[in-house]
Amino acid sequence: MTNELHISMGWERLEEGTEEERACFGLLTICYGRCLTEGLDGFVERSRRGPLISGYHLAEWIAWNWWRLVSEPKPVRLNPEWEFAHRLSTIGSGYIWPDITIFSDRQRTVLVAKPTHPEGFAPFRYAADLAVIIPTTQFEGAVESFMGQIQGQLRAEAVPDTNLDRVWSEVRSELADPETTARRRLEALLGFDPDEGDPELLEQLVSDASRLGQDAIQEIAADHKDHTVPTADDFNALVKKYGRDTRPVDMVQLADLGNLLCDNVPAWQHGYTAARMLREQERLSQTPLDNLRLSQLCAITEKALEPSEGTNFAFSIDDESKKTGSVVLRSKWEAGRRFELARLLGDRLTNGLTERLIPATRAYTYRQKLQRAFAAELLCPFEALEDKLDGDYSIDAREDAAHYFNVSERTVTTMLVNHRQLDRDYLEGDIEPLDALAY
Repeated sequence: MTNELHISMGWERLEEGTEEERACFGLLTICYGRCLTEGLDGFVERSRRGPLISGYHLAEWIAWNWWRLVSEPKPVRLNPEWEFAHRLSTIGSGYIWPDITIFSDRQRTVLVAKPTHPEGFAPFRYAADLAVIIPTTQFEGAVESFMGQIQGQLRAEAVPDTNLDRVWSEVRSELADPETTARRRLEALLGFDPDEGDPELLEQLVSDASRLGQDAIQEIAADHKDHTVPTADDFNALVKKYGRDTRPVDMVQLADLGNLLCDNVPAWQHGYTAARMLREQERLSQTPLDNLRLSQLCAITEKALEPSEGTNFAFSIDDESKKTGSVVLRSKWEAGRRFELARLLGDRLTNGLTERLIPATRAYTYRQKLQRAFAAELLCPFEALEDKLDGDYSIDAREDAAHYFNVSERTVTTMLVNHRQLDRDYLEGDIEPLDALAY
């Protein structure tokens, strides 16, 4: 098996059920190097690469949840509505489905397989315990191939047009229309199924996207709370009350981005690499980056980093000419404001966009994870952190280091986990530790 995602069926006979279910019954395998569906068949007491199920139900579930699977990141707190759209174990229809959770960070897709431990006899016990992280385009390709296999089998068994055919045809039609695609992604990022989002909210977001940038508004939508998001008017009001003037044309620039933007690389590695490039370019020493130098890099007054009244959002917004703009920071505290300002700088240097709005949110999208990793390495370079700790990773030593670099203890701990100096349990099981860097 190669390191490509494959979702496939091995056909077998089924005597009961609907004609769609019977036509598509067989051995399901989802593999990437090894099988995420492997387990123990309780009837014959032997290992199988996957369960005997009807692939029709899986294909129909994927089609119904397509936009959420390829667009919606994992929330800070899971909820039943999210799990029904992202966990195969919720498919039902009389089969025991694998405990596989699928979600996207808008650029890469994660498949997390967990073993099952049913009490007593079980027709199938799943054994895989692994996470696969691939470019979303590869996931989309694997699904396209699987859908072709299922629809081909339906035609081969003389099953006429089905609900799956109708739903999947609609998805493909939406994918071919950029405007519809943008709306569907917004719905998914807000946690809605197709056509279930608030029409007025969607119209507002589409209007704001034309003024502030489509990608920026999608990032804002991904950070929704109870399906509420700030509007362009909200951002303008925050600027008037809390904004600090900045000049984007005077901000530091990276001389050579090279191949920095590539969806086959984890977000934290992009951010880490970009920060190291900037430190080398600007001849920054391994000592802590003080407020004056940080504010100079960002073309903003040093006063912006002083403790201040907090807000609900951190963002920068440029005027129409892109020559001037404003920055609003969320945190009340100096270390948090430094981290947010560094995030906004990292985003501007790496995202390759020319949109007016740059948001720093709490969402787990690729863009936000890259920001956090950039800020961590810029403010607390790992080599200097290692020298400071000198092998002592205790909580007291981490807190001392955090004070020395003027960052949070969470930032220090996350960097140590990501560089494999601490166990991942320190970050409560995050798949990509630097994804968890918070305010």
